[in-house]
Amino acid sequence: MRLDGKVAIITGAARGQGAAAARRFVREGASVMITDVQDVAGKELAESLGALYSHLDVSSEDDWARVVQETIDSFGEITVLVNNAGVLHFSAIADTTLADYTRVTGINQVGTFLGMRAVIGSMTRAGGGSIVNVSSVEGLAGMQYLVAYTASKFAIRGMTKVAAMELGEFGIRVNSVHPGAIDTPMVSDALGIQVDLAPIGRKVALRRIGQPEDVANVVLFLASDESSYCTGGEFAVDGGATATHGLS
Repeated sequence: MRLDGKVAIITGAARGQGAAAARRFVREGASVMITDVQDVAGKELAESLGALYSHLDVSSEDDWARVVQETIDSFGEITVLVNNAGVLHFSAIADTTLADYTRVTGINQVGTFLGMRAVIGSMTRAGGGSIVNVSSVEGLAGMQYLVAYTASKFAIRGMTKVAAMELGEFGIRVNSVHPGAIDTPMVSDALGIQVDLAPIGRKVALRRIGQPEDVANVVLFLASDESSYCTGGEFAVDGGATATHGLS
């Protein structure tokens, strides 16, 4: 039980990477609050795992305050936060509206900030904890047609380092995870069509698309005491995508 006694909030956990993390966390002994805006899927997952579910719009201060209090009331002080919720939007810079840009940054960037801020008090009272911020390979390098998404994921990477420096004295570790192409509905949802990711997988060193469980394994490590000397770090889960450059 690698997370025995841990109390965790996971955002965007109704499906995909967040759901995979929730399954691993419960299996490893954590008490888990699954959060999302997709209430039906989130409740079904929570019931199947013996976890709890709460609706959370990560861009809402009021929602964060409520979910943190619900988690404390149900399980005790929070010791793990996984800021996983995120959205994707494809468009050229010239075609990106302000509304599109602020929608993406409001969820991905502001949501991560609000989540970190919301759990500091509880984690401090608990004597420490681990915050895992899910960025992206687009938080390590840019990609065309993803200006808002890339901006938000670079911001998560930077905020992680600031938080690690500020919160280390309270025993709170903060790290970022940078998934590459992972087999989730995110790209298809953003484009509005079903997308075959297999050709992308053939371009990376490991010659395959990543699975949500690949990301969940790294998130699990960072949430556990096995990573007790890791903070402010960047952990790529990308099959080798960032091992090369555009001229290779």
